[in-house]
Parts: sequence; structure tokens; C-alpha cells
Amino acid sequence: MNILFVADVFGPAGSRAVQERLPGLREELGIDFCVVNGENAADGRGITPKLADRFLAAGADVVTLGNHTWARSEILAYLDSSDRVIRPANLGAGLPGRGLAVAPAADGTPVAVVNLMGWLFLDVPVTPFQMLDELVEEARRRAAVVVVDFHAEATSEKIAVSRILDGRVTAVIGTHTHVQTSDARVQPGGTAAITDAGMTGPHDSVIGVQADLAIRRMRTGMPVRFQPATGDVRIEGVVVECDADGRATSCQALRVSVA
Repeated sequence: MNILFVADVFGPAGSRAVQERLPGLREELGIDFCVVNGENAADGRGITPKLADRFLAAGADVVTLGNHTWARSEILAYLDSSDRVIRPANLGAGLPGRGLAVAPAADGTPVAVVNLMGWLFLDVPVTPFQMLDELVEEARRRAAVVVVDFHAEATSEKIAVSRILDGRVTAVIGTHTHVQTSDARVQPGGTAAITDAGMTGPHDSVIGVQADLAIRRMRTGMPVRFQPATGDVRIEGVVVECDADGRATSCQALRVSVA
């Protein structure tokens, strides 16, 4: 099975890239299952129901989110009703949505997707380590193939989670920092991993934001209204190949320029 993970979709440019290019990319790469992280899709902060539906229509089997999950109020009811758009499980109990989805691959094989957020430098009510084991065991009861989107700031925490889960899941994909790392690998236990899958959106920017605005904020310390950039649009992510038992056999970083 070939699994495509599309890294953090940022702003209108990234959203258009997914809608226009994902169907062809799935065919070109022989993709059986696709996960899209869409937490920055709506003007760089959050996602709307309309965008989530468009990503699913374009070929995403599951859409994951992150620290901007609650940025758009209209997503709250949608998360309660959707079984294919999920948010980090450790954002708290009793809140809209869920942190685990199971959806069929192209051949009908069930694939479980787990969404968790890091604790270091991010404001989460529950650390991922308090619920990691239980959530992964639930996923494994429902599917042999398990993909984890670990949305986290710290490299150390991402690597630690990938080590903890080695041999227990198919892939641990790091998201959130928007800069693709060069450590795509299959670990000794058969779990694919990358510290950060990158960003789908405008790379002539400061991680998606118009560079002059981000720099002004850094230089002055004054509030600045950020705007998504538009130039050098790329689709970034990871392609993972795995066996029927969920053991990864390859993990390759993906970068596609979008005209």
C-alpha cells in the first residue's frame, strides 16, 4: 500500500494546490490512501467546513488538524458530525470532534489515522504521553495500518514519539513547523518517520506568511496582522509504502512545485 501524507496546507495558495493537483498526484504516484493536514487552510489559521469538504472531494481520505483547530467557530459542529476530519485527541475530552478516524484505502483495506499534539511549547490540556498508548491500541484493534500525525513544535518530542511507537504503527509523521526535515526514514521496528513533513503552500514567505509582515513583527515586537503569501507554491509531504500487516518498507519525502 502507498500512503500519501500532504503536509500542513497553508492559506488560499495551499488550498488551491490541493484541490487542483491532488487527484493527479494520487494517480501519478499510485496512492492507495491519503491524509491531508489542513489546520492552516483558511487564510493561514484554521479550516472551514467548505474547505474540509473540498479536500475530501479532491482525494483526501482523512483530514487532520492541529493547534489552530478552534480558530474558525463554524468548524465546531462540523467536527462532531464528520468521521473523516479529526483534531488532536489531547485537546481535551468533551469537546467537538475526535482524534481517531478509520477509513478504507482504495482496495477497501481499513486504515486508522491518529491525530495528537505535542506538549512542549504548545498549550494542550493533556500531554500526548498520557493517552498515546491507549489511543494507538484502539487504532490497532480497528486496523493493521496506522498513521499518526504528531503536530508538535519540539524536534526532541517528535523523535521521542516516533521511537516510542516504532514497531507499533505504520508511520509517525511530524507536522506544525512548516519546514521539511531531511530525516525521512524507516525505523528498525518497521515504522516510517519524519520529524516534519513540511508545508503545502507559498514558500516565498516566512512559513507561509508574507515575509515583510513577519519580519516587521520580529523587528518591532508590535502587533502585525499577518497575511498569507502567494509565491513559490509547493506541495510537500511524505510517501510511505507498507505491507498488508502495516509494516513500513519505505519512506520518502515529497516536494512538488505548483505553477
